[in-house]
Amino acid sequence: MSSLPTPDDIRSLHEKYAPTPEAFELVYTHCRVVAEIAERLRARAVPEADAELVRAGALLHDIGVYELLDAEGRPRLGEYIRHGVIGHGILRREGFPERLCRFCSCHTGVGVTREDIRRQGLPLPEADYVATTAEEELVMYADKFHTKSDPPAFLSAETYAAGLARLFGPEKAEAFRALRERFGEPELDGLAARYGHARR
Repeated sequence: MSSLPTPDDIRSLHEKYAPTPEAFELVYTHCRVVAEIAERLRARAVPEADAELVRAGALLHDIGVYELLDAEGRPRLGEYIRHGVIGHGILRREGFPERLCRFCSCHTGVGVTREDIRRQGLPLPEADYVATTAEEELVMYADKFHTKSDPPAFLSAETYAAGLARLFGPEKAEAFRALRERFGEPELDGLAARYGHARR
């Protein structure tokens, strides 16, 4: 399959891999939210970016999460960082092009490098999992404004940045600041009201 999947194709793929209806609702809803945020940012900040690729990448970026959920639907501790490379593998097996598979493996945090993997002992194959195109950066950045926590919530840039600096240090916080300057901040009030998710 060389062309981009339709929204119906993508929904069917989520249904195929989701272990339960609850898992589907959690992950697919998050992906829809990220797609909406990414499109708003794209239209305002980088209208030349490929809108269809951004949409498909956002809707599929977390497909690997399904393989890491326990019987209660919670991500298995210590393994969640693997969801991107798992998703990349799923999309590759499904026959999608590399430019779409990369949205899975290159959206975690603000990028995971070989050095991060070595220094932190992360359970990932040694490689650089870093967004390199405007489309990949948009999806990676948009993903930071919504969490699949229980209950799901929308995050402000300040809330995400504070956690990032605390957990991963000033270098990652600086990378997020650069994305914020480039793309701006999305308006979340309307989305939060429509989805019924809290804001943090």
